[in-house]
Amino acid sequence: MAAQLLLRLGGRLESVSFTQSVCGLLGARQGPGPWHTHCSLERGQLVLSSNSFLGASERLPIQRPLFCPFAALDQQPEVSRTEPLTNRGVDLGVAVILQSSDQTVLLTRRTCTLRISPNLWVPPGGHMELDEEILECGLRELWEECGLQLPQNQISCVLLGLWESAYPPRLSWGFPKYHHLILYVLVISQESQEQLQARIQVNPNEVNAFMWLGPDVAAAVAATEGGAETPGPLSQDLPLSVCATELRGDGGTQPLLLPMPTLMRTTPTTAEGDKERVSAGTKFALQLWLQHLGR
Repeated sequence: MAAQLLLRLGGRLESVSFTQSVCGLLGARQGPGPWHTHCSLERGQLVLSSNSFLGASERLPIQRPLFCPFAALDQQPEVSRTEPLTNRGVDLGVAVILQSSDQTVLLTRRTCTLRISPNLWVPPGGHMELDEEILECGLRELWEECGLQLPQNQISCVLLGLWESAYPPRLSWGFPKYHHLILYVLVISQESQEQLQARIQVNPNEVNAFMWLGPDVAAAVAATEGGAETPGPLSQDLPLSVCATELRGDGGTQPLLLPMPTLMRTTPTTAEGDKERVSAGTKFALQLWLQHLGR
């Protein structure tokens, strides 16, 4: 069973239906955000509120893309009533921003055969199970997707923020089939990038490549989803490409050079076969990571 999302609205705990915008219910207005929410997680329930409440353990930024289909549905309620998915809720997920001792972070490329967000660069992550702790879920997903086992006494972790995610990501692609709230958790390892890289064994059913980003490249990538349809010209200080590792058909790996323009692509307005790019939520998480580094 999956963990449950509840909102504290007007003093009452309420579930969220599939077509409702979580950010909207928490009081988000039109504009870029992010907003902040108080939250607690216990007994398989994540409780969010725009106001502080007894038992709230964190106050985190929460964000959605400017093109969030659920925000658009809030303005078009007649559309949601015609769809058969209104009895579904919002799924909870955890994604791990794994930081090496070199201050680089790990991203993975989802295989092109996955039903949700194929061919996108994202942090390792997945659904939170009932009664599962946030870090426990994140470390489980890191093991399942990348073969990395990290002893909890050799890491530290920080909750970074929440992202409201839809797939397809825009109404112009079609009515959303999936609605997730993703909790990004920063896991800081004492091992170097080289040490972690040597132990990575990706699950070929979910991941077909991985790479490490440093702060400079991460900042450039994170800045490209601010509403512009096409990213601006590359800074002369940035590399033309980023080194990654790709899975071969025989199960081995090979080097992969990723052009910077690929990483800086924004979410297209029409479905284009899910072109390779870094997801909008991942860019938000990279911004939060950089802010944490700055502190």
